[in-house]
Amino acid sequence: MGTIACNAGLSFDADPVRTALIAIDLQRDFLEEGGMVAALGDDIAPMRAIIPNAVALIAAARAAGLMLVHTREGYAPDLSDMHSLKRDRNVAGRDGPLGRFLIRGEPGQDHVAECRPAEGETVLDKPGFGSFYRTDLEDRLRERRIDSVILFGVTTQCCVSSTLREAVDRGFRCLTVEDACAATTPALHEAAISVIYGENNLFGWVSDTRRVVEGLVS
Repeated sequence: MGTIACNAGLSFDADPVRTALIAIDLQRDFLEEGGMVAALGDDIAPMRAIIPNAVALIAAARAAGLMLVHTREGYAPDLSDMHSLKRDRNVAGRDGPLGRFLIRGEPGQDHVAECRPAEGETVLDKPGFGSFYRTDLEDRLRERRIDSVILFGVTTQCCVSSTLREAVDRGFRCLTVEDACAATTPALHEAAISVIYGENNLFGWVSDTRRVVEGLVS
């Protein structure tokens, strides 16, 4: 069993049989020039900076035998699985250099080359921010008797935090990898991470890539 050192002097037990690594939305629309985020004028540099850490975490999880889950936010071409609030924002579905933003099957909705899933790993297309919303993720985790998850990806305050809260409410032990998450601005990232610490680490554990990798491969 791998023991991962965490912030605040805590530790997280990552039994490889009962722990999953969830890589959240490492997609071209979020992380590449020509994708949705860049096309809308936001800075993708803070998010691209986490790619080496994402690569290291994925490699360590594979070596340790963890279940890997790779999520992608994405919608049907006719937007039939998009709720009205998202439709009102009028962002997903627009035309862009990498195809229609966040539409399943378009180039921009796919994973960046550095973080592509390997054969046999779970790829989860989700029609919302949280990875449990209108997906079978909980069933897949329960089938594997997973009770602990390690989370990272983009963006910290949106899809990572949404997934974290959903997982906590379902009773999963959650570790967020701080330096493998990012937002378009550091302030949003830092605020989201600080919420995890609030009320005596209410939303679980926080660590960094180096300590997670050391814990998984030791």
